[in-house]
Amino acid sequence: MKRSYIGMALGALVAVGAALSLPSCGHSQKLVSLTITPTTFTFLGPGFIPPPANPTEQYTAIATYIHPPATKDVTSQATWTIDDGVATVSSPGLFTATLPPEGSPPGTAGPCGVGDISASVPEGTGGSGNVVVAFATITVDNPASELCPGGGKLATLAVGVVGNGSVVSLPAAISCSQAGGTCISTYDVGASVLLTASSATVVWGDCPGASGNTCVVSIPAGGAAVSATFN
Repeated sequence: MKRSYIGMALGALVAVGAALSLPSCGHSQKLVSLTITPTTFTFLGPGFIPPPANPTEQYTAIATYIHPPATKDVTSQATWTIDDGVATVSSPGLFTATLPPEGSPPGTAGPCGVGDISASVPEGTGGSGNVVVAFATITVDNPASELCPGGGKLATLAVGVVGNGSVVSLPAAISCSQAGGTCISTYDVGASVLLTASSATVVWGDCPGASGNTCVVSIPAGGAAVSATFN
């Protein structure tokens, strides 16, 4: 009987030892999926009014694990890359576009294009070198340039006011009343824009379609600039 008790005790010790020797679930945590947000983003250059104040975008990498289940923000641990020169990584997940400077002539392309962003994180199982990769898309676009993804579909119209008067547009986008100032807006290339001055004594500059206090502008691919001088 005593030997039976001793055998049972030894069996229990062996079972406990086997359980302790099993790998801890925390040590075998496995990365099963990775996502990047936002999935797409577009930097718009000087062909878009108003131009971007700060041409950067922060991407976030979210990892999903099992053993045990968990969801983590791994933005700072991920390795970030982009497949061409449309943007650079300035810190983990933060991409900066190299846009032409504000005030560049319409049609200045800059580094236009579309690039694939990737974030990679080690799988995390037993020191394996496997990684999990997620992708997103970034676009750098100057809609006024045919060299950019927008294909020159947008262009700017600038209206300068000299003297005591104002100019409004139809479609409504421009309302310019500051003497000596310039108002700028963006339209589809080929659009017809009607400018109306507050006084019939206005003298239009660079507007072949001027008549009295109105001026009709057909927006060219390179953009247009019109002046309104009030006597």
